[in-house]
Amino acid sequence: MDFIEHLKSSVDIVKVVGEYVRLKRAGGGPRWVGLCPFHTEKTPSFSVHQTHQFYKCFGCNAGGDVIRFLMEIERLSFMEAVKLLAERHGIPMPERREPADAESRLRAAVLEMHEIAGRLFREALAAPEGAAAREYLARRRVSPTIAAEFGLGYADRSGQELVRRLQREGFNEQQLEASGLVLRRQDGSGFYDRFRNRLMFPIHSESGKIIAFAGRALSAEDEPKYLNSPETPVYTKSRVVYNLHRAKDEIRKCGYSVLVEGYMDVIGLHAAGIRPVVASCGTALTNWQVRSLKRHASEVIVNFDPDEAGGNAAERSIQLLLEESAQVRVLELEGGLDPDEYVKHSGVDVYRRKLEQAPGYFVWLADRAQRRFDVRTAQGQVAALQLLLPAIQRVSDRLERAAIASEVAGRLGVAPGLVLDHFRRAATERKAGAMRPPAQPVRPVEKILLNAALLSPEVRDEVLPRLESMPEFDQFLTRRIFEKLALLHNTQREFTFADLDARLEEADRALAASLVFADELDEEVYTLEQARACLAAMERERREAERRALRQRVKEAEQAGDYEAVLRLTRELARLSRQRAG
Repeated sequence: MDFIEHLKSSVDIVKVVGEYVRLKRAGGGPRWVGLCPFHTEKTPSFSVHQTHQFYKCFGCNAGGDVIRFLMEIERLSFMEAVKLLAERHGIPMPERREPADAESRLRAAVLEMHEIAGRLFREALAAPEGAAAREYLARRRVSPTIAAEFGLGYADRSGQELVRRLQREGFNEQQLEASGLVLRRQDGSGFYDRFRNRLMFPIHSESGKIIAFAGRALSAEDEPKYLNSPETPVYTKSRVVYNLHRAKDEIRKCGYSVLVEGYMDVIGLHAAGIRPVVASCGTALTNWQVRSLKRHASEVIVNFDPDEAGGNAAERSIQLLLEESAQVRVLELEGGLDPDEYVKHSGVDVYRRKLEQAPGYFVWLADRAQRRFDVRTAQGQVAALQLLLPAIQRVSDRLERAAIASEVAGRLGVAPGLVLDHFRRAATERKAGAMRPPAQPVRPVEKILLNAALLSPEVRDEVLPRLESMPEFDQFLTRRIFEKLALLHNTQREFTFADLDARLEEADRALAASLVFADELDEEVYTLEQARACLAAMERERREAERRALRQRVKEAEQAGDYEAVLRLTRELARLSRQRAG
């Protein structure tokens, strides 16, 4: 067994996927289900098969083995996913080899440069030149312990320290430029550090790798206030949620995430004991970031800064959260304080109570509309409802709309019927994603034979040759799948469902997955004995069909007066009856 097969056989795909997706066992069998992390859906169409170590989404057609999942979810190359999987499970990699392709080599170099930069920034924060950054953290009441936990650092003024370190480590010009950590001088004479005299916040991938930085200015004259890494081969800012790698376990545990605006808000709340806290990475919230949060919990409590800009950002974020079918609550803090300041001023217990009491998004929007418009007038009521409509139209459930109508009406002081009428005209029905069955139903014997053959080489040894010799096999909807299965079996006795999936055409891939992930059959029936019973049943059905055809031909010969044919066909019918009795 080569290393890749050894690695895949040593880990459980359910546990690996479960670190990114909230999975629930479907019945008592080997199938687990959850919301797909690769597309928006309200009804789970994403399945993981524990026996076959394979995942499949019947909504967007994503599917593959555990390595493919990591490649897609973390946006890694094949070898990067292998390395990550091995590291997580304590499985030693073979003797180190250079990544095979140029892209993988560049990504590996960029990741290594970010690790070096992180160490350099942390060292500088503790050194004399980091005094201003330490003073800022002290003013914000960030302890050295928390600073170390978040890997905070300092980029010195010179603009040369990092580039010199990276050059000493042997990185070439292409790698330096691709890292986003340094900039090329306009005269082409060399490079200088992107971040200078800034407090540094490392940004991590969901697996915990440093992939970017944000630098806060320490001098009033330095602009912008926050300088973020550009996009690189390892960093796409729209796909990264700050602190998710640290917060995801707590998000799953408590069932919600707390979404704030800034890095310091995250750090301050985390330090106070509010652990499911995250932020977008210096950009407006994106669909991908929402999906990343929803993979761990569907409820999001939005707690942006209390100023007008924060309120507008919260409104935009809510619309996006609703598009992705998240359950949204909104927390507004009094006193003009941001979350970090508030928890330091009022204490974590007060903040926790406010989290628990945070209203649903429609209540929050209704209150906001009430402050903006004079709902004592008909014109104000219409304006308030129009503010609510972009969110309302995303509510597809009739009962939920009715409940919201009553609640919003109470807040706005209008008749529930008026609100419900707006709901009825604005709401659009969504089609829930579901496992789509094949257009033509597959016979139960095909399902049992395919699943039994996939589970056991012994079944394949006996069943495949017999099946291919049977006339009924030509009518199988799964015939091409069985043919690929037989080819695999003839070349390698042990293989996985992923090996078969990779060799199928798209239509057959969907068909095979629908049969393997079906709920109505239990793995206990996929035995050699059951497979033999299916083949025997098929043979009995064929002989019975032959007898029916012969009886019909005897009847037709009698009606035609062809008694010679009647005798011949009657003898043939008797022979088939003796075979049946035997």
